[in-house]
Amino acid sequence: MVVGIGTDIIDIKRIREILEKFGDKFYTRILTDKEIAYCKSFSKPELHLAGRYAAKEAYSKAIGTGVGKEFSWKDIEIINDKKGKPVIHQIVDRGYFLYKFQVSISHTDEYACAVVIFED
Repeated sequence: MVVGIGTDIIDIKRIREILEKFGDKFYTRILTDKEIAYCKSFSKPELHLAGRYAAKEAYSKAIGTGVGKEFSWKDIEIINDKKGKPVIHQIVDRGYFLYKFQVSISHTDEYACAVVIFED
């Protein structure tokens, strides 16, 4: 049974501007070491960073808390399985370990978007 759905879209231009201003500090604030390595393995890492960012925002909306006191950026890690499908790994126990989460991430050169489905 679906408990919650979250979605987010982000302008890649905004991510590029943030990276120009803050550099790697932005990566380390939002992503885990594995996520950073994944993003930086591409010729346009900002596209993949934006996708992970959107997915984490979508997750926070699916659980109904937003990013803040009850959910922090590094509470989850989004990595790809052997087939390339993004998968959410919960790192910090916020009471969601028994639930299933599905995530879909997409991007163009201009936008990244993500949808997260929270299942019982």
